[in-house]
Amino acid sequence: MKQYKAVNWNEPENDYALMFWEQNIKQFWIDTEYIPSKDIDSWKALSPEMRECYKKALGGLTLLDTLQSHTGMPKIMDHIDSLQNKSVLAYMCMMEAIHAKSYSTIFTTVATSRDIEDIFHWVQNNKYLQFKASMIDKYYRKLAETDISKEDLFMGLCASVFLESFLFYSGFFIPLWLCGQGHMVASADIIKKIVADESIHGVFVGLLAQDVYKKLPHPEKAKEKLLALLNELYENELKYTEEIYTEVGLTAEVKEYVRYNANKALMNLGFEPIFEVKRVNPIVMNGLNVETTQHDFFSKKSTNYEKSMEIVHLRDEDFVMDTSIAI
Repeated sequence: MKQYKAVNWNEPENDYALMFWEQNIKQFWIDTEYIPSKDIDSWKALSPEMRECYKKALGGLTLLDTLQSHTGMPKIMDHIDSLQNKSVLAYMCMMEAIHAKSYSTIFTTVATSRDIEDIFHWVQNNKYLQFKASMIDKYYRKLAETDISKEDLFMGLCASVFLESFLFYSGFFIPLWLCGQGHMVASADIIKKIVADESIHGVFVGLLAQDVYKKLPHPEKAKEKLLALLNELYENELKYTEEIYTEVGLTAEVKEYVRYNANKALMNLGFEPIFEVKRVNPIVMNGLNVETTQHDFFSKKSTNYEKSMEIVHLRDEDFVMDTSIAI
């Protein structure tokens, strides 16, 4: 009879599982804590082209987070031996589902039902979005098999890192850029929470991939495969960027940002960058910075746009002076 084990957090299984668990917990949030309705006037002030770009960017992000929460994380968990690492991945899986829902929270606030329907139809039919989803899903589906090679697991982990650390960021560009201009600031507060999550997801899964890479019988062959996958995704990402950003004149800047994040994905996997990056828009880079005007972004919970979660109503008695207090 098979013996089932319980996760024992009292005995560390590696050097980083507990640290990532605690960091994820510190960053916990849900979309309904925030008030994107503060952006309604800002939304109306945007040009039709900018609104269209914004909606398409969020639609694409929704697709990728759906893929990650429904397929990516669950398939990876099946092949991770450490129960503590599995727990961290399970938590991240839940957060990916929250991310996917969060975009709908923004959509519901600023877009009509017809707009939302059109965007989700566009997502299903956009060849560049569907290509990158299918490319990543191909490596995830390989993990659905019971008996897989270490190289299969490594490539599945690499696909996850490419999604978390690279493919999301063409979509993140426009909300971060607009926020830097003083537009859609409340919605960007949600986006920044998602960016903070994706940052540590990419690092954590990258560490898992590095552990597997050390045990591969032919590591150089696996590296060639991951670089080939990265280049395919990169070429597609350039075309996707042109489609959604040309009308608003941001294509060149987004492509630079794409290269920057492709390099970041490689570094999360323990490899050297391969793309030349000249200058990434400083406004958008500030959106990636974990330090904000309030304090350490990774540990902060409250923001100016967060709803009050505990409300105490004033009563008449609260305005009655206590005459026993000496003045």
